[in-house]
Amino acid sequence: MRKLDENYWSARYMNGEAGWDLGYASPPLMEYAAQLDNKSLKILIPGAGNAWEIEGLYKMGFTNLTVCDISEMPINNIKNRMGNSADDIHFIHDDFFNLSDQYDLILEQTFFCALDPDLRKDYVQKVMNSLNSGGKLVGVLFGIEFETEGPPFGGRIEEYQSLFQPYFDIRKMEICRNSISKREGNEIFINLSPK
Repeated sequence: MRKLDENYWSARYMNGEAGWDLGYASPPLMEYAAQLDNKSLKILIPGAGNAWEIEGLYKMGFTNLTVCDISEMPINNIKNRMGNSADDIHFIHDDFFNLSDQYDLILEQTFFCALDPDLRKDYVQKVMNSLNSGGKLVGVLFGIEFETEGPPFGGRIEEYQSLFQPYFDIRKMEICRNSISKREGNEIFINLSPK
């Protein structure tokens, strides 16, 4: 397994090898966020990449937004896209596993699938420890196994249930009903709260 560090991810972005990047906000995440009334929720997008969702959240009026990525390149892309509005966003150029803050909502969009599967248990623990009381992990996971060596790394709903269920109340873990057409039937929407 190659080392999936900052140099690896920066090279992927530099070489245009970010096929998971939709180029716009994920409809399932935006539809979920549109239902939230509390615009002061402390929200984190870990392993955010180009974080197209952050602009949508900002336009919806959310005021406490944090973006974290191990590579500085996508963070700079976001800042360039958002111009002066980026001053209202908290950017963290670091490994998610080094964060110490807690959040009300962690939005998962292609970070889990970018991690070496050996880190999935660590991810579950880190997310659990990074959520405030009453906090949630909401997002989409790939619900297929990929034929090529990742990243991205896929998985199955049964695997995700056994991974998260010991630590989280599973409010939703089901085939996503509003995925983009090329991912239809291959994404799992999750809404989880720590036990």
